[in-house]
Amino acid sequence: MKLRRCTTVMFEPREQVSVDLTAILAGRAELSSTTAWFALAAHLEQPVPVTASQRELLGALSPRQWTPVDEVSHSSGDWLGLLEAGLLISDAAQHHAHRQRDEAVRDGHWWPLAALAHRHGRWQGVNSAAEMRDNHMVTARELRQQLGVPPPAVQERTGPYQALPAVETTEYDRLLERRTTCRNFDAERSISSELLAQLLQRTVKAQAVVQVDADTQFLKKHVPSGGGLHATETYLLVQRVQGLEPGLYHYHPIRHALAALPRPSDRPLQEIAERMVSGQDWFSNAAAHLVLVPRFARTQWKYRNHAKAYRALLLDIGHISQALYMAATERGLAAFVTAAINDVDIEQAFGLDGITQGPVAVVGVGWRSGTLTTTEFDPNRVVWPA
Repeated sequence: MKLRRCTTVMFEPREQVSVDLTAILAGRAELSSTTAWFALAAHLEQPVPVTASQRELLGALSPRQWTPVDEVSHSSGDWLGLLEAGLLISDAAQHHAHRQRDEAVRDGHWWPLAALAHRHGRWQGVNSAAEMRDNHMVTARELRQQLGVPPPAVQERTGPYQALPAVETTEYDRLLERRTTCRNFDAERSISSELLAQLLQRTVKAQAVVQVDADTQFLKKHVPSGGGLHATETYLLVQRVQGLEPGLYHYHPIRHALAALPRPSDRPLQEIAERMVSGQDWFSNAAAHLVLVPRFARTQWKYRNHAKAYRALLLDIGHISQALYMAATERGLAAFVTAAINDVDIEQAFGLDGITQGPVAVVGVGWRSGTLTTTEFDPNRVVWPA
């Protein structure tokens, strides 16, 4: 058997503080602290505790060149533990799963810090709404009370400011004014398939296909994309769209068509939706949820091991979500976007691996309810007149 180190791994020292019982028994109130080391790998779900000798072993082995196990200088206890955890990769069949995932990271040309940030920033089973309520951090006033004074809303620089001229308000300005995140969807009203089709057409549909070679295409869309690569896929959870069965779908931007996907369970769709948006129940009953899923390998095919590639993908998500906001608002629909999502639950629902592709945000669309149950940020009373 041969071994190598996994492609991307970094180490984090964590201080663990505890009450010193010996000092308490001696009549002193003292805290003791210890430092534990954890290895974070881009292909593993969780950090792995490691010993000093295991840390040294990982640093001694190459991530590219195989080393016969009988040439590994450390004890078998060190390398066996790392092998089982997935920090060491072997050529043996029984460890194929770790090797496959690690090779997906390597072949995806990730910049190491971006790979770790994305991998270990994912959520599963988080209920962010419940945490906000439990910690009394729902309203702006509660945030101020719990967190103290925030940095100022505007930064003032020294020196005089030159006033800019007032300009005429146009219909586009009035459209911008109507864009307000919806937290009160009408749970009974459906949207038409024509409306959904128009939203997709205006935002993520391919408007042109440039055929560079038999196996190489570039798409032109109404939204910009880093490198013109348009690596973001659109998946949908449909609850109330006329002409579509409720369920999960994938959107094809060239065919302008939806493919139905298998349901992961028999749980109600609204329950799946609420899980996707980490318990934000004010979003879960939107008529349709659009899950924005970058295919990292497409962007990183051009920007290999590039420090800015992941940022470009995040900008792509921002462009798409704002375009969806405006397209929905123009048609009288309500919308939201959130990055507070349970990434792993979404990956499991849509059959994504989380390494070559994974969700970054969810956009919801539907009709706004006539009743304001959950506060919306509409200080100018454009959507909710006084």
